[in-house]
Amino acid sequence: MTAPHAVVTGCSSGIGHAIATTLLAGGWKVTGLSRREPGFAPHANPQTGDADEGTFEWLRADLSAPEALPGLLSHLGTVDAVVHAAGFMTTAPLGSLDPAALRGMFAVHVEAASALVDTLTERISDGGRVVLVGSRTMTGVAGKSHYAATKSALSGLSRSWAIELAPRSITCNVVAPGPTDTPMLNDPGRAGVPPKVPALGKLVDPADVAELVAFLLGPHGSSITGQTLTICGGASL
Repeated sequence: MTAPHAVVTGCSSGIGHAIATTLLAGGWKVTGLSRREPGFAPHANPQTGDADEGTFEWLRADLSAPEALPGLLSHLGTVDAVVHAAGFMTTAPLGSLDPAALRGMFAVHVEAASALVDTLTERISDGGRVVLVGSRTMTGVAGKSHYAATKSALSGLSRSWAIELAPRSITCNVVAPGPTDTPMLNDPGRAGVPPKVPALGKLVDPADVAELVAFLLGPHGSSITGQTLTICGGASL
């Protein structure tokens, strides 16, 4: 039986790395896109204890230059899932907004998502999946207006694509994490708005986000499309 094939961006760190790791542990073939080469440790099947790892191909990609994606992905055949997890955050309050930061986040979050799915749409198998990683911040947070604007754009893309892809039984959804325990929390670009621990008393585990994405990509995710699923540890309460 041929292993399902997923394309995952941002696979070198944080949520993207967790998603790729989870899919590999489940026997997927993963094509990962990132600026830095990731490393993946072998994983054991929790049911049997035996190795149950898929195959991985890494493509060096700068998602801030999405115009390069069609050529980079030209060799790929059929894919069963596309997951856009690459992202970064720059914070600033009104009066100190940086247009260059907005352009940079728009390129990585929105233009790269558009180029990725547009390039691969005819190669996504019928019944396949598209997941865009958004953010709970997409509903609006003081000091994060540019980040919120670029992440909230993913909802409009996803719902529009869900309508277009429904005749092929391809689902398209946004997964919107709250404050997640990733290296991005220590990025100096977001130092102006430090993360707050959610109501459940801990930051979101990237592995939890990855498992939600894996569910959407799996057989029981086939009835969910055009939705934004928030996983935030109670930060939305």
